[in-house]
Amino acid sequence: MKEQIIITIGRESGSGGHAIAKKIADEMGIECYDKKKLVEGTAKISGMDRNYVKKLDEKPVGFPFSGRIGAFEDSPESNVARKTFEYIRQIAASGESCVIVGRCADSVLKGNPNVLRVFVVGDVEQKNKRLARIQQITPEEADEERKETDRFRRAYHNFYSDTKWGDSRAYDLIVNSSRLGIQGTADYIKKFAEAFKEI
Repeated sequence: MKEQIIITIGRESGSGGHAIAKKIADEMGIECYDKKKLVEGTAKISGMDRNYVKKLDEKPVGFPFSGRIGAFEDSPESNVARKTFEYIRQIAASGESCVIVGRCADSVLKGNPNVLRVFVVGDVEQKNKRLARIQQITPEEADEERKETDRFRRAYHNFYSDTKWGDSRAYDLIVNSSRLGIQGTADYIKKFAEAFKEI
C-alpha cells in the first residue's frame, strides 16, 4: 500500500476540473495545489514577486511550441515555469499526499510511482454553460474564452512536456465530467485513487 498519493489533474476549460480537484482534496483530507497555492509557493522559493509569478503562471513562451522539460529558453515565462516545476518536485519529495492542478505536473513527476495522472474533459455545450454561469457571460462568449484558454493550456503543456496535452496515452484516467457531474466525477476519481493506492 502506498503511503503517499499525488493526483495530478489536467483539465479542459469549463470541465470543472478545478472544482473536482478541490472536492477530491477536501474529501480525502489532503492539500489541493491550485493556481493560488502554486503561485504562492513558486514566489516563496524563487524570491520573485507574487504578482509577477501570477501574471506569468501557466503561460506559454511563444510559437513554435516545441520545447521540453529541462530545455528552457531564457525568458520570463520559462523562468517562472522552471521554478513552478521545482516547487512541484519539492512537494512530491516531502512525502505529502495531495492534488495538483495543471502546470505539467503529470510530466514533471513522470516516473514517480505514487502519481495518478487524471485528465478531465467535458461536452462542449456543458462546458460553455458552466463558464457562462460562473463568469456571467453569454454562451457565445464562453465558447470563445474556453477555446482560448485551452489553446494556452495545450501550448504550455506541449512546450514543456514530452507528451501531448489530453493524449490518452499520457494519463492513467480520462473522465468526462458531463456524464457524472462535479460531485459524481470527484467520487469516481476518489474510488480509482483508493484502488491505485492499494497497489
